[in-house]
Order: sequence, then structure tokens, then C-alpha cells
Amino acid sequence: MKTDVLIVGCGCSGLYAALQLDEDLDITILTKSKAEDSDSFLAQGGICVLKDESDYQAYFEDTLKAGHYENDKQSVDIMIRSSQNVIQDLISYGVDFHKDENGKLDYTREGAHSQKRILFHEDETGKEITKHLLAKVRQLKNVKLLEYTTLVDLIEKDNTCYGGVIRKADGSIDMIQAKYTMLATGGIGGVYRHSTNYRHLTGDGIALAVQHKIALKNVNYVQIHPTTFYSPDEKDRSFLISESVRGEGALLLDKNMHRFVNELLPRDVVTKAIYAQMEKDHTTHVWEDLRPIGHEELVKHFPHIVEHCHKMGYDPEKEPIPVVPAQHYFMGGIDVNKESKTSMEHLYAIGETACNGVHGKNRLASNSLLESLVFAKRAAKDLMDSDWKAQDFITIEKPDVSKYADSKSLSQQYRQLVQTEIKKADSKKENENV
Repeated sequence: MKTDVLIVGCGCSGLYAALQLDEDLDITILTKSKAEDSDSFLAQGGICVLKDESDYQAYFEDTLKAGHYENDKQSVDIMIRSSQNVIQDLISYGVDFHKDENGKLDYTREGAHSQKRILFHEDETGKEITKHLLAKVRQLKNVKLLEYTTLVDLIEKDNTCYGGVIRKADGSIDMIQAKYTMLATGGIGGVYRHSTNYRHLTGDGIALAVQHKIALKNVNYVQIHPTTFYSPDEKDRSFLISESVRGEGALLLDKNMHRFVNELLPRDVVTKAIYAQMEKDHTTHVWEDLRPIGHEELVKHFPHIVEHCHKMGYDPEKEPIPVVPAQHYFMGGIDVNKESKTSMEHLYAIGETACNGVHGKNRLASNSLLESLVFAKRAAKDLMDSDWKAQDFITIEKPDVSKYADSKSLSQQYRQLVQTEIKKADSKKENENV
């Protein structure tokens, strides 16, 4: 198989990148599961946007403060300045953001934001955005989407990427040669016991980067979301109770139903407070009271959260619900420049698997969708500005299929590579702080 551009992953970054590329390019998109099984579909809260210049400094400072001032300031500036352009693209694709009574875009606020600057669609903003991106991509004649297809290795020669080795839906191993490759493989939640991520998102991009000595950055910067619906079943994917809920007035309570933290502090601070309270109370969770939000706003803004609560046997309009922190987002990843290029030639990384420094040590709420889209678009533009027309396919040796035959063993091997890399980064950070 041969393609001009191979995009691995079909979340919002991979899909948006495909839409920004020239229709003369032959594009192949891979996804490990069905196309809709990406974390982009799960994003509840919203997407940030610079409403006008008067909010720039506050937005910039909010992002840096949440990231403990370890953010790359240039990347933050690029993201904020590019936000309106991205939002206009989304609206042109049919994304329906919430409007006020006058038909104008409405904004909400989440924890650690000093202003209301977040666009949303009920409590399924990620789904609203990504389903429209997917629909647009499916209309493109130059794009082939391969579901249930897994990238098991990169094809590399002299630190240049020429595509990948794949496991097809029928289990067979094949190669896809590509002039350029984009890794949009998502997060690492699948390696954690509690995570809001899909279980098949196990950091494959990070594992392959380790194997091929591609530069990584801040791989131990893993965000724990403070509020997910508590379930005693270990097989359950943690259902996220959006930060927007606290932004609209929900309170966090201990076992005695007393408030114990300012709910609008950054996520990592709230998470630490919850863990401390759980230890103090000897409980497996704390409580979140959604009743202060009020009936009208609750059913209008958070219908799917309310539905899940009912499914789990709780009525959020009458009683608090049990919540517990869970792994949520990966701020580190494959080290990329401002155009999303990795340390390997002809290889880009975009979305959650990449680290351009925007988020620093902790992500500001609702910056994830925006960051993914902004830097996916920059990757596509950089590729289009390259000499892609002059590129040609090289002769590639067929892979040793036996290396990839045992899918479970290989998956476990990659999982361990990711876990080991995070532990090494943690240990290095601890030694630096001594």
C-alpha cells in the first residue's frame, strides 16, 4: 500500500489535518477501533476562544497559571491568536455552538478561567465538533479511512519516516508506505486503572517514539481530572463530570456533606484536595452537589451527565453524586516544534500524543480541543509548504511479520515502554528537586 500522507488516529486533530491538506494528495487515515471511538468524541466542557483583544492578557495568564508557568509562551500565543480562525472553520463545517437569546455565540466558564470564554454544545462539545469533522472527511474522495487497523511500527531509514507497519482488521500484517506520516494516536489512559479515556488508547505513539529514539518531552506530566463518577467496577471507563458543572455552581462535599475546597481552583489543586479529603475520611470518593446549578440550567447544559447519573441510580436534582479523580489528559508527549514536526524527518505528531508546550505542567480546561486543532492545521500547512510533490517512494524491505504476530504480547510490551518512560521522567524530576 502507498499513500502520500498517512495519518494515524481519527480524533479531531487527525481529521482536521486531513481537511487542511490539498485534495491532490492521497491520504490514508488509520484508527484502532471504529472512527467514533476517539477521546475527542468524549470531550464535554467546550473549546476556548479569544473573544476579543481585551481578553488576550487574561487568557494568556490563565493558561500559564494553570500550567505552573512551565508553558512554552510562544506556543500559547500561537494557540490563542489562532483560535478565532479555527472556530470559524468549525462553524463553516456545521458545528452548532450554543447561542444566547439574541442568537449570538454564548460562552461559559470553567475552573481556573477568569472570564467566560468557552464555546460549548450542551455537554457534548467534543462529539459535536468531531462528528462534523468526520462527516466532512468521509466526503473527501482523496481520503481512505481504515477502521480497526493498528499501527504496530514505523518504517524508518536514516531517521526519516517512510510510513508504517500495520495490523489490519483481519489480523494480517501489512505495510503502508507514505511520503509523510502524522501521529495523532491520542492519550495514554489505557495504561491506567482509572481513566476517562477509551481503554484502547495506550500511548502507542509514545512507545514507537521510544523504540525509534524520537525525542519526547515531559512524559510524566499527566493530568488527573478531579471529578469522574465513581464506580466500583474496575472495567468501567470513568465517566467524566465536566469542569463546567463546577463552573456553573456545583459544590464538592466530604462524607459529612461539608464543603472542603474552592471548586474553581486549577484541576491539579482540586484533585489534591479531594485525595486528601478521601484519606482523611477513609472513603473511596467524595460527593459533588449539582443542585445549586438549578433545574433549567442543569437539564439544558448538562443533559447527558444527568442521564448518566440516573443510569447509575442517582438523581442529581435531589442528591449529591459520588465522584473520584481519574487520569484524564496527557500534557507531555512526542516533542514537536511550532509546526508539529518531530525529531524524525517527514514525521509529525499532533493532538494529545504531541507536546508543543502549550499546557505546561497542567492543562487549563477546554484548551485541549483548541490546541489540537490549531497545531494540526499548522502541521498540514507546513507539509503543504514542503517539497512534497518532489518526494518519491523508496524501496522498502518487507517487515519480519513474526515480530508483530502476537498482538497481546506486543500491546503489553508497548504499554510497559510507556509506563517505564513515565517512571524514568518522574525519577529524573525528583532528583532535580533534591
